[in-house]
Amino acid sequence: MMPSSRRHRRSPWLTRWQPLVAMGLASALVSCAASDAPDTAPAPEAPAVTDTVRQPVTLTWTLGAKYDATQANIDFRVYSSRATRIEVWIYKTAQGAQEVVSYVMSKGSDNVWSKSVSVNTLKTSYGLTGTVYYGYRAWGPNWTWSSSWSKTNNTVGFGSDVDTAGNRFNPNKLLWDPYALELSHDPVNPSNQDATVFASGPTHRYKDSGPYAPKGIVLLPDTTATGTKPTRAFKDDIIYEVHLRGLTKQDTGSGLDSTCLGTYKTAGQKAAQLAALGITAVEFLPLHETDNGNNDTVVSTAGDNYWGYMNLSYFAPDRRYACDQTAGGPTREFKAMVKAFHDAGIKVLVDVVYNHTGEGGGWVSGDPSTYNVMSYRGLDNPTYYSLTKDMKFNWDNTGVGGNFNTFNPTAQNVILHSLSYWKDTLGVDGFRFDLASVLGNVYEHETNEHSGYLYERDNLNTALNRITAQLEPRPEGGGAGTDYIAEPWAIGGNSYQVGNFPAKWREWNGAFRDTFRKDQNELGVTAVKPGDLATRFAGSSDLYGDDGRKPAASVNFMVAHDGFTLKDLYSCNGKNNGQAWPYGPSDGGDDSNHSWDQGGSALLQRQAARNGLAFLMLSAGVPMMTGGDEFLRSQNCNNNAYNLDSSGNWLNYAWSTEQSNFRLFAKNLIAFRKAHPALRPAEFYLPTDTNGNVMEQLRWFKPDGAVANTAYFDDTNNHALAYRIDATEFSGETVSAIYVAYNGWSANVNFTLPWPGTGKQWYRVTDTCSWIEARGADQVTLNPGSTDLIGGENANYGLCGRGVLVLVAK
Repeated sequence: MMPSSRRHRRSPWLTRWQPLVAMGLASALVSCAASDAPDTAPAPEAPAVTDTVRQPVTLTWTLGAKYDATQANIDFRVYSSRATRIEVWIYKTAQGAQEVVSYVMSKGSDNVWSKSVSVNTLKTSYGLTGTVYYGYRAWGPNWTWSSSWSKTNNTVGFGSDVDTAGNRFNPNKLLWDPYALELSHDPVNPSNQDATVFASGPTHRYKDSGPYAPKGIVLLPDTTATGTKPTRAFKDDIIYEVHLRGLTKQDTGSGLDSTCLGTYKTAGQKAAQLAALGITAVEFLPLHETDNGNNDTVVSTAGDNYWGYMNLSYFAPDRRYACDQTAGGPTREFKAMVKAFHDAGIKVLVDVVYNHTGEGGGWVSGDPSTYNVMSYRGLDNPTYYSLTKDMKFNWDNTGVGGNFNTFNPTAQNVILHSLSYWKDTLGVDGFRFDLASVLGNVYEHETNEHSGYLYERDNLNTALNRITAQLEPRPEGGGAGTDYIAEPWAIGGNSYQVGNFPAKWREWNGAFRDTFRKDQNELGVTAVKPGDLATRFAGSSDLYGDDGRKPAASVNFMVAHDGFTLKDLYSCNGKNNGQAWPYGPSDGGDDSNHSWDQGGSALLQRQAARNGLAFLMLSAGVPMMTGGDEFLRSQNCNNNAYNLDSSGNWLNYAWSTEQSNFRLFAKNLIAFRKAHPALRPAEFYLPTDTNGNVMEQLRWFKPDGAVANTAYFDDTNNHALAYRIDATEFSGETVSAIYVAYNGWSANVNFTLPWPGTGKQWYRVTDTCSWIEARGADQVTLNPGSTDLIGGENANYGLCGRGVLVLVAK
């Protein structure tokens, strides 16, 4: 089963440029869904890989450009195993001007090229007294160095755009440093609309990109604090996935800095409000530098890159999201934002994209000559990218132009160093890994013997296993460490790996999403067994228990940024991506969303959304909601809004009464989850203890009050299910039991209640049925009183069609 919602933003500056280059580097970002992508890769052979575990990487790296301890010199260091000459070119300004000086670098035995430059010389000889901007030019086997080469005599030495070894050196292209801690600007921006200057090929190879290319910025030491990291166990988190710019861009009524909306600064100012909602971990869409500097100037949504899954640097925070865009400003502001969240007790998680880069793929299908040469590709193409067997094309199962070479030790080191920098220097608490199964690949390149891709969970030399072996994961019980969350699929091959990641990884649980969506929205169309619902409610032990993982390995979600919002899942029968700005047009998007508009009833749509939120907050595992779901945010049925940097895609805080009430429902339901450890088990619910004594922490019931058996669980004609958690088994509980009933049938079903415990009665916490709206803000009763008394054992409760009931025994 492939994921039922997968965007991928294929970009024609990667794959199908056509003659539209004037539209800009990120123009016509195109999306395709992994679930719809054909599996075109040949069946992989058995892996021919070594069992030798690679040596640990040194996490204090020396690559990049850094001032020495005295700040008297700048040390430039860059890796290339194939270059024959590399020069570092230094600039006074970010773009539009020529270099002030260039230096030849020296190659060491470790394939690291280096040059130390005197700061005083830069000042006195070249007048460089401010920010130092820099880039590299490189020569190699396909383009040999000659002393007669210059920017005006720039055809000298050319052999081919790509050779049989995969080299793509081109000295006419200024390359930014893969280890640059900030980039000066995006390739295409209001000052440069010509993306062709970055390309190779017969039409563009001799164009000098120097004045236009992003430059690395040499940062001075910075002491901005990131605060004290929360040590909360992951099982106790409530994750809020949101786009950083969209979080505050049109939040004009919350007292945020109105001159900085949509930035790190105002995101940090939002921390207290998210904490008040109950959020414990904010998960931002990618914050690595990406090509979005042209978003405000393009004449069509086809050129916008909003989500940011085309990363230009694995170290630099995206400059567009900084209110202070001076050199060092994005880094300082990002760290201050992290501190604001930490001060509010909230973890900061970042979506990272180590499976591909923003350099993309070929411009013309079948033509190996025309590619962007911007950074990795111009320094050491076969080291940093997986290639086809002829070494002339990118090998791709990411849908965006080509895979990063995640099985190469040097490329892996870039990933490890990047993660180390973001967690240790920038203060990040955890990461969500886009298309993470690519990090489990055990091949570097395609050959005659095998495809370029094969996922192996237990190979210790994969990026997946090196990450958790060398960058300490957070212990199950909480404490110091880092949270690692996988999006456990890609496109094609054996890349769909939900439930099959290494032991220290958490996963987006696509099976949770699909099971509940189908049951809610496809009654009479798709058969869902009560046993499937029970498995998802109880933490998906079928996926995570077999390899010793705990319920917290399951990140439960109903929706994500990639697809419909929670409201749209229950308000839209299908996608509407071709509509006009600001809700479109967007291309791509999944055609199979398991969505339904509830017959067009706004009342029933809100009821269904309450159910969706209840599934998250009442299930074992870790709930993830998407920014704005708490107030029924809508994208107007667009399910692939990757390109909409627009008011239709930013969170809108002008709420109707129904939206305000839904937010209170969400807030109180989150509080209920946080108040009851029985809903957040560290282990899968146990029938017995270690001595074999009956515990029955969780018992399943049919609506008539009888215990559900295998025959009931396996019968797809049964649409109602209830369970009772013995809360006395969980330390810190304030009630003796919790009872949850779900009626997936279209009509009312009577539930006979089980024993609540000696001397106890059942009290209602919430009922998601539409009548509850009359209670206004009191739709979830955290401390139910006499008015919410339902009764004791064998009491009956009539639950509406498609409703969820929550009771506590006290």
